[in-house]
Amino acid sequence: MSETSFIRHASLTNEGDSVEVKRLFPIAEYMNFDPFVLWDHFDVQPGSGFPDHPHRGFEAITYMFEGSMKHTDNLGNDSRVGAGGAQRFTAGKGIVHSEMPGTQGSNTGIQLWINLPHRLKGLEPDYQEVLAENIPEINFDGGRVRTIVGEDSRLKLHTQVEYEDITLQPAAHWKKTVAEGLRGFVYVVDGSLQVNDRRLDRADALFMQDADSINVMSETASRFMVCLGHPHGEPIRQWGPYVD
Repeated sequence: MSETSFIRHASLTNEGDSVEVKRLFPIAEYMNFDPFVLWDHFDVQPGSGFPDHPHRGFEAITYMFEGSMKHTDNLGNDSRVGAGGAQRFTAGKGIVHSEMPGTQGSNTGIQLWINLPHRLKGLEPDYQEVLAENIPEINFDGGRVRTIVGEDSRLKLHTQVEYEDITLQPAAHWKKTVAEGLRGFVYVVDGSLQVNDRRLDRADALFMQDADSINVMSETASRFMVCLGHPHGEPIRQWGPYVD
């Protein structure tokens, strides 16, 4: 299969209440990668955060690297997700929530938005938390893979998605077969990698349209995310916090 791929670097931008994020998309020159509509690598410090705000039309996953985030919403949920854990909300026809720092230090992680197909835009909103000890984890020679969404994962979505957090020691290798019909990207959290013979550094992402496999060789101790999904093939209309 012929592979179509390209590299983008996350841009620094301000979001919420005084939060600086590394954003892959949406930005003016690149809006989305169906079914994915937002990717923010955040560091929320005390005194900043995301106070109450509305959403509709998509699902979101907040995955924590360090610290914790406190989630509250108009459904009555009030919880805290810590390092290695994840939370998912389905905005559906509409939700109001907040995400605020849960510790006095750095609170870092990734927020990912996944579009809902038009037939599911009117879903009732929903929330799910998965603690760090319930994220499937496999250690192998030279590294570790944690499955946030995928086989054996407790976190459930309405779109076919595979989402993993991988760490590699220097000169270690990792390979993944990409199921037919999936597209996505590899994002480097830390370190330097060769991904399908393309070099990536911190905050770089390799987007892949037709890859049948992902082959990674670490140049340094590295951490990266793999995010694959089945596109809906429908127009994406994003208006700030809404995806219609």
